[in-house]
Amino acid sequence: MATPGGKVRLPTKLAYGFGSSAYGIKDGGFAYFLLLFYGTVVGLDPGLVGLAIFLALVCDAISDPLVGYWSDNFHSKWGRRHPFMYAAALPVALSYFMLWNPPDWGQAGLFWYVLILAIVIRTLITFYETPSSALLPELTQNYEERTSVQTFRTFFGWFGGNALSVLMWGALLVATAEYPVGILNRDGYANYGIIASVLMFVAIMTSALGTHGDIKHLRAPPPKSKMSFGKIFGEMFETLRDKSFLSLFISVLFGNVATGFSGGLAFLMLTFFWGFSPPQIFLWSVLVFISAFIALAIAPLLVKRFGKKPSVIGLGTIAFTLAPMPVLLRLLDMLPANGDPMLFPIVASFNTIDLGLIIAYQAVAYSMIGDLVEESELRTGRRSEGVFYAAITFTRKCSQGLGAALAGGTLYLIAFPQGEAAANASDEKLWQLGATYAPMLWFLWASMLLAISFYRIDKTAHQANLDALAEGKTAA
Repeated sequence: MATPGGKVRLPTKLAYGFGSSAYGIKDGGFAYFLLLFYGTVVGLDPGLVGLAIFLALVCDAISDPLVGYWSDNFHSKWGRRHPFMYAAALPVALSYFMLWNPPDWGQAGLFWYVLILAIVIRTLITFYETPSSALLPELTQNYEERTSVQTFRTFFGWFGGNALSVLMWGALLVATAEYPVGILNRDGYANYGIIASVLMFVAIMTSALGTHGDIKHLRAPPPKSKMSFGKIFGEMFETLRDKSFLSLFISVLFGNVATGFSGGLAFLMLTFFWGFSPPQIFLWSVLVFISAFIALAIAPLLVKRFGKKPSVIGLGTIAFTLAPMPVLLRLLDMLPANGDPMLFPIVASFNTIDLGLIIAYQAVAYSMIGDLVEESELRTGRRSEGVFYAAITFTRKCSQGLGAALAGGTLYLIAFPQGEAAANASDEKLWQLGATYAPMLWFLWASMLLAISFYRIDKTAHQANLDALAEGKTAA
């Protein structure tokens, strides 16, 4: 069970964290395989794939805050959050399965198919991810314990998504007589859709059931009142009109755009820019598990030693310096040539350490969202966990869409060859790919760090907010 003022038991952390595997699986599929699948295997123009993902964000801009506000004010015997979590499980799984098993339609038909399913999946994942994420500030008020709980959630998000990537490269995207090039194996993507959908359902249900016993310890919704769109959006804007939130919002946006951009180009970079073999790409995916464990170990320790804001600035500075470095060294002819046995260990070591820092950064940054709740409650008199986490959920999905669109636009801009022709890309095209990739990552990460520098809630300010709320309740 949770203790709102202190520690959260390990079983609760595991159940709560494991639920993020559903988002991680969806996120990994959208970031790493969707553009590759539709743009290279199915044959839909990559620009149209990116456009479909981006247009779906228009609907997210409305649905995400509404779901967050709804879950803040929802009345039921199962509390404010859990009815949404249970309701999302099966529809999310079914729609995700359909995404990876498209009909044999033309360009226009496939574009609308991807667009509609992207909207449906994003909306449904909001019904789970936003209420589930909003449980964090209710599970504990402790400044450092929130980071520990969030680290489990971030860990499982990456672990779940990467497990499917390992499965793809190790067992599904393999060469066959019908598909000599493994990444073009359409049957592998169809099987991925089945497995991923089942695992997403299991993750959501495990998290909902595993935290169901904590409902009696969570905050009750405010009294029912007459609602209107004007009142709803007025309260949401009042809640989100906070400098620290805006700082965090913009920072998360830029950070995840960078992740989405690099993810959208990851396997093209691995296969064609670096010339890694399928076994090497498989090992590359396995090493992500090490990165996730690095983050699980260091994020809580850094926060305990330095606090949250200094930790994210330090992690981000090192991470954004390391991330594009191998590409820059290759462009300057300072790395071994493709095929050299030393190339993979060098590049993989850079990536494993850098990704561990990025995951740790995300864990600490997302735990900072919870600390906004009490400050907002002092200012507005309302508990608005759902609104805050809806905004961040939208940012994560928005950034992924922007990152995928940016990746698709990059391929279009440099006229990178598609399909089997990509294997014969010229040295000039590969150089253009790397020369666009590295500066873009540096720009996005630098923007992220600039934004987070304006966040102002530290441990002392957080405790002052808790004390002020406690004094107010005592006086009342």
